[in-house]
Amino acid sequence: MTIFVDMDEVLADTYGAHIELYNKEFNGYLTSDRCNGKEVWQSVPEVHQQNVKDHARRIGFFKNLNVIQDSQKVLKALNDRYEVYIASAAMQFPDSLKEKSDWLDEHFPFIPWQKRILCGDKHILKGDVLIDDRSYNLKNFNGRSIIFTSPHNINTVGFDRANNWSDIANKLL
Repeated sequence: MTIFVDMDEVLADTYGAHIELYNKEFNGYLTSDRCNGKEVWQSVPEVHQQNVKDHARRIGFFKNLNVIQDSQKVLKALNDRYEVYIASAAMQFPDSLKEKSDWLDEHFPFIPWQKRILCGDKHILKGDVLIDDRSYNLKNFNGRSIIFTSPHNINTVGFDRANNWSDIANKLL
């Protein structure tokens, strides 16, 4: 079985990083609960929205992201059983390529560079399972699509849902 795993908001907590950076820069008290059903930038005053949208374009944004709880343990178990690839739409933020690769080296060293697809449009992926937080990546995938819960997608329906990595383990191990 071939499994593709998205990086941002599935392995790496970019959502939390946006909130943390916003709170630091604007002395805010934003929480993920206050953002439910929306992107972080949609949850801040209009005058700050572009700033939040631009976080991911900053050098260093992807460098020190927190690891999503239990992702290392479960992904290692999946990798021991199946063909696992990391598939990240890194071309959306071209400066992120090195940072994402370095981050994977540090936190997921068992996924070698040869199994990392840092791409644009994910519709080209051909395999059995895609785990992603974005419905637009899942809707055209020909295999099993699993939406990984993130605050922005809690209202998205029509996909098999995993709320955490324990759910992934229950579904695939």
